[in-house]
Amino acid sequence: MTKQKILQEGQSYTFDSYFELPYDIEEILTELGYSFIKKAITLPKTSNHLKNIAELKDKITSFLPLVSLNNETARRETLVSPLLSGVITCCQCQLKIEYTVNVNNWLKGNLDYLLRSQQSLLVIEAKNDDLTREFTQLAVELQ
Repeated sequence: MTKQKILQEGQSYTFDSYFELPYDIEEILTELGYSFIKKAITLPKTSNHLKNIAELKDKITSFLPLVSLNNETARRETLVSPLLSGVITCCQCQLKIEYTVNVNNWLKGNLDYLLRSQQSLLVIEAKNDDLTREFTQLAVELQ
């Protein structure tokens, strides 16, 4: 029995489209030629002095109880944006907000945040409550 194709030739898909597909992340990534493995990772740590980190933590901790985080915009404005400001200052990397990517008809759309340095790049998406489905979108964006 031949497996049914998820992505249709000639059809255009944005990153947001993958959020709407009713398939598992493994099936979607396999069709794109990638695999998906769930495992713990150890992220690199910086030896740079992170000045102002305590100040940033205090600031976020002080206003967090006063803000409703019930949508993506609220989380972007109150949590993600202040943290990324600290990261780009510390790492001296470039930040693009709502960065448009167009690889092909199956891989295109806007990234919430793209951080780029000489050695690396990082894609960040401010997500809603359904992390399982929204992680599918992020996984596709990383392709």
